[in-house]
Amino acid sequence: MSQREDTQTTGGGNERAFLIAVDTGNGAQLLSVEDSLQELATLAQTAGAEPVGMMTQKLEHPDSATYIGKGKLEELKALEGQLAFDVVVVDDELRPAQQHNLEDQLHARVIDRTELILDIFAQHARTREGLLQVELAQLAYRLPRLSEHAINFSRVGGGTLGGAIGVRGPGETKLEIDRRRIRRRMSEIKREIEAVRQHRQVSRQQRASHALPVVAVIGYTNAGKSTLFNALTAANVLVEDKLFATLDPTTRQLTLPNNQEALLTDTVGFIQKLPTDLVTAFRATLEEVTDADLLLEVVDISHPNMHEQYEEVLRTLKDLHAEHLPRITALNKIDLLGKTPQVDTSFFPDAVVISALHRQGLDTLCEKMSQVLAVNMVPICATVPYSKGELVDLFHRRGHIEYEQHEEEGTLVVGRLPYSLRGQYLPYLCAIPAHVHV
Repeated sequence: MSQREDTQTTGGGNERAFLIAVDTGNGAQLLSVEDSLQELATLAQTAGAEPVGMMTQKLEHPDSATYIGKGKLEELKALEGQLAFDVVVVDDELRPAQQHNLEDQLHARVIDRTELILDIFAQHARTREGLLQVELAQLAYRLPRLSEHAINFSRVGGGTLGGAIGVRGPGETKLEIDRRRIRRRMSEIKREIEAVRQHRQVSRQQRASHALPVVAVIGYTNAGKSTLFNALTAANVLVEDKLFATLDPTTRQLTLPNNQEALLTDTVGFIQKLPTDLVTAFRATLEEVTDADLLLEVVDISHPNMHEQYEEVLRTLKDLHAEHLPRITALNKIDLLGKTPQVDTSFFPDAVVISALHRQGLDTLCEKMSQVLAVNMVPICATVPYSKGELVDLFHRRGHIEYEQHEEEGTLVVGRLPYSLRGQYLPYLCAIPAHVHV
């Protein structure tokens, strides 16, 4: 058993938080219990709290009644008087009875990791879609806990920073929610989200008709995805040194080498123990990942747990059935490793070392994206008449040019194109000349 107290102020939040975790030692999670608690502390800070202490306990499994054992619970009660914390944050998802029993023993409120993440999402959701998805996940979480708490839940203005951690959420005004009303509201939200999902499908079909490949930016939260997205597209996506700073997907057009065009989509960050209800609620958004032509994974190469974070992203991709998609890894934040860093890229697929903040390595990254996207296109060799110059321009914008030469009959282009565009070049197809080496 171990215990660590830290009374240093780490944030400007109104609430003082004490963090607890049980170390079962079963190896089910990639991060150690200490590293997981450090991540929990960052989550608490992001939510607006000040972590003032931590406690861990080694158990074969969490106590069925109070999560931690009786002895540790007595220690926690004593520390409550010393540190005057307002909320206890548990690094696992609690059963309703565990949460209720802990609160009976303490003056502080008790929330778990799931509730904390949902609270952060409630703060950061901005669009109607994001607000709906967060509210659905919160209601799904709260429904089985109604009988345990018998309290009124609040639906304060979406994204507000006021209020206590764990009880913020999108919606209108405060009201009492019973089981029937929650289920009815959940049904309403699911219908609205399904409408959003249908709209996204239409948008994706329109993209497909224009033969624009889609690159989805993925990665562990706070790895620098939005910074890279802004650097590549000159977008104005919010960038903060916080977990889950951006929730709503943003799509911008990107011009790759040789004027090849693609769509780049910024997505929500992944994290260990991502709540199942949240994954379910964000299904419409996460389809942006599953329907992408290429995944651009951003890894914070300066983070001590970068390999564990990478494995967690891969686990999430498997849960989304997206692990088969082509993937490039951008090893970000190289600027934080000193002047002459030594980077082993062998662990990562198609890795490129970059600094999104300082725009280092972005040309190499774009070239790599262009090459990988070209692999999934069909080879084309055509002599395009000069009167059909728009087809050469189209080849540059939608395909990958490997050789181009002005001949007597027209422009000889060799490269790869999306299959949907092949028909426009059928009248001009030809064999690759002997002098052309690609």
